[in-house]
Amino acid sequence: MPNIKSAKKRVKVIETKTLRNQMIKSALKTYIKKFEAAANGGNKADAEAAFRTAVKKIDQAVSKGIVKKNTASRKKAQLALKLNKIGA
Repeated sequence: MPNIKSAKKRVKVIETKTLRNQMIKSALKTYIKKFEAAANGGNKADAEAAFRTAVKKIDQAVSKGIVKKNTASRKKAQLALKLNKIGA
């Protein structure tokens, strides 16, 4: 345990940030899974709506520094590819 006041505060702040990051990552994974389910279902309209929300959540995660820009770009490309294969 830290003895210095500022170090104690850093521990608290890091715990708060860690929880926030975990929540955002978990929500991101959930939206991606929802898209995957819609894509596997074969309904293009539902898949497009789920794709838009998943991409939005990926971009929000990038803006908060939780996901790197290239990782997000790769993930969005993979989702777009899956979306374009529906009905083809």
